[in-house]
Amino acid sequence: MMHILVCIKQVPDTKIIKIDPKTNTLDRRGVPAILNPYDTHAVEEGVRLRARYGGKVSVLSMGPPQAVAAIKKCVEIGADAGYLISDRAFAGADTLATSYALSKAIERIQKEEPIDLVICGKMAIDGDTGQVGPGIARRMGIPALTSVKNVQEINGANKEILVHRKLEDGYELLQSRVPCLLTVEKEINEVPYSPMPNMIRAARYKPVVWTVNDLEDVDRAQLGLKGSPTIVGKMFSPPKPEGGKRLEGKPEQQVRALVDILMKEKRELLIEGGTK
Repeated sequence: MMHILVCIKQVPDTKIIKIDPKTNTLDRRGVPAILNPYDTHAVEEGVRLRARYGGKVSVLSMGPPQAVAAIKKCVEIGADAGYLISDRAFAGADTLATSYALSKAIERIQKEEPIDLVICGKMAIDGDTGQVGPGIARRMGIPALTSVKNVQEINGANKEILVHRKLEDGYELLQSRVPCLLTVEKEINEVPYSPMPNMIRAARYKPVVWTVNDLEDVDRAQLGLKGSPTIVGKMFSPPKPEGGKRLEGKPEQQVRALVDILMKEKRELLIEGGTK
């Protein structure tokens, strides 16, 4: 019987998000919030592991009160319980402060029920850093297995886990002791439509909500903006790619035109390189 904890985040839908040119920050006004897509697969993997080995799946998030909706979505997928830490003291946290706050919440959950496995999405689509999961593992003192695409086996008797990890140039098979933390790729599973009983339960479910005062031994200097050394100097949308240039004329004319363009670009690069 395993207790699996999945750390999740509510994020703005980046397909329609804008950037405030004055503050260089994300303009979240009027933008719907969704469960981070990578975290959706993390929850689904927790549910599948529970089906294989038995146990319980809990989810944990940090955010404003409306992040309750993301936890309800996790319950709809199949999670058993949900926790939200919500307090102005957490506001403005970067990945370092976020991992600290979540690790403190995990400490409290551990006292109520020991945790065998922590799962996170590979990254959040509003930050793309992939740092929070490994940060939590470091603070908990457990191994972090990142970019996991398949959990092959968990040996409860030997307290070991065997996973396939995705690399830039291939894959590797890793064995680790349990408890440990996984960050998972989207390809680890397919998330099916939720059954009606789960949807009904999710609509009625009320997660546990904690403030900073509900956590123990918290150093407030490591929370929120105070505990965030990261500074974003500028944020901008990348320029849209320009359309290609169409070469007209006969094939030999097009070839000559293309050679002229390439030679011109080469000369410009040589001149630019010579001035540095």
